[in-house]
This record gives sequence, C-alpha cells and structure tokens, in this order.
Amino acid sequence: MTRLREEAEQLAAALPPLLADAGRLASSISLGIHGRRKAGSGESFWQFRRYASEDPAAAIDWRQSAKSQHLFVREREWEVAQAVWFWRDGSATMRFASQTANVSKIDRATVLLLALASLLSRGGERVGLLGGKHAPAYGRVGLQRLVHELTEARRPDDPLPPDAQTGRGAQLVWLSDFLSPPQDIRNVVLRLAAAGFTGHLVHIIDPAEEDFPFEGRVRFEALGRAESEIFGRAESVKALYTQRFRAHAEQVSSLARQFGWSYVAHRTDCSAASALATLYSAVGGDAVRRTA
Repeated sequence: MTRLREEAEQLAAALPPLLADAGRLASSISLGIHGRRKAGSGESFWQFRRYASEDPAAAIDWRQSAKSQHLFVREREWEVAQAVWFWRDGSATMRFASQTANVSKIDRATVLLLALASLLSRGGERVGLLGGKHAPAYGRVGLQRLVHELTEARRPDDPLPPDAQTGRGAQLVWLSDFLSPPQDIRNVVLRLAAAGFTGHLVHIIDPAEEDFPFEGRVRFEALGRAESEIFGRAESVKALYTQRFRAHAEQVSSLARQFGWSYVAHRTDCSAASALATLYSAVGGDAVRRTA
C-alpha cells in the first residue's frame, strides 16, 4: 500500500503541469468535423439533397427548391454523444525516457489522453477512465473526473485494461508501449471486443527502443525488475533486436486491423500535436497510422 500511495502522490504532483500541457495541445488542434456526421434526427443543418419518391412531402424545402427546377430536402445531422473510455498503461516500462526524447512515455501518454479527452468533451462526447468509479460524463465534469481518477488509480502499475461489462456502442482509447506478451494483449482485445467496444491502440515508443543507438559495453536493466544484462559490444545485437521490435509492433498493428480497431504509433521525440491530430481523426473513424 505504501508503494502504491507513493506512486499516486508522484502522479498527482505531475498532473497539474501535464494538464496545462494538454490544454495548450488541445487548443492547437481545430475541432473540425468529428467524423460521425450523417443524416438523421437532430437540430443542426447538414445538407440539401434531391427529393426522392420515398421522402414525405413535408420534408421538401420549398425555399431551396424555388431556386432551381428540382425539389430539395433539408437534412439534419445525426447527433448522438458517444461514450469514450480511456486506459493509460502505468507500468514501470512506461516511465522510461531516453536522452533523445527527453520525455517519459507515461508523461506523453497522459498529455495525449487529457488533450484528446478535452477535445472530445468540447465536441459533446462523454469521457471516462476504464476501471474508474464513475461512468463517462459530459463536459468539464467528465474531464475533471478523468483527471481525478488518473491520480487515484487503484492499479497504477497494471499495463492491461480491466474487465468492462458495458461497452456497447462505446470506444476505448488504450495508450501503452504494448511491451506485454502478445497473447496477453490479444486476450484483452478479445474480451473488450466481445463486450462491444470499438478500440484505438496508441503505441507510445521511445526512440531508443526503436533505433537501438547503443554501442560498446552497455549494461541493460529491466525496469521494475531486478534483472540486468551486460553486452560487450551492444551494436552486435542491434539487427536482431530491431527486427524483433518491429515484428512485435506489427503484431499489435495486425491485431488492431483484425478487429477493425485503429492503431496509431507515436514516438516521443516527435510532435505531440501531430499525434493528437492523428488520434482525434482516428477516434472519428477507423485508421492505421504512424505520426511523423
């Protein structure tokens, strides 16, 4: 309990500046069209279209029709607020930050999570933390609850999302370095897809993890475990390592495609704004993308 309390206190101390960063990041992204626009019941005008025989006469917009030789129907935008759940991996490997990136994976994931939640809540979506005490909520209330529950996370070290029973019609944004065994990741995706979730896997990568820039005698230590390994010539294993890393990332990407989920890979030495724009677009529709 003491260790968990210390983890929570550290996270709580980090959240105010991260929240400020998220606010600035969200402000740099135009809301635009969220990707859910289609004809249906609602109050907002969407488009005019040509009258069809199955349309009721009351649907005709006579003012627009008077401008041409054809009859036109005014369509309204289909409006329904979605529930968007978030899960951010809080395991030890997420706290890694190389000199090239100068930002930890968990901090970048937190900023992206909060910025995306801010954009979605402004657009009328409900947001919440998977495994939290509260259901997704609208506006400022939903965002405040999300921040609070990130601080009070009961399982800060757990890399995998918990069980969820009410996912019908909901979306899940899962931010992680996905260094868990592939079968464990697959089992979670199977479970969440069966519960009715549409998912978005956000793969957070430190550049050193992908590029393996190490040379000479290097001691590698496992984060969160008392394990280490010394290589006399680290560059001698670079080819094999990078091959395995890319194969693992492809497994995660392929898993997303298999279930119709989106996959976004983001390096922490790249633009957070670019990642947010890509992710915001993905939540509005399926995508498999990599941010520059």
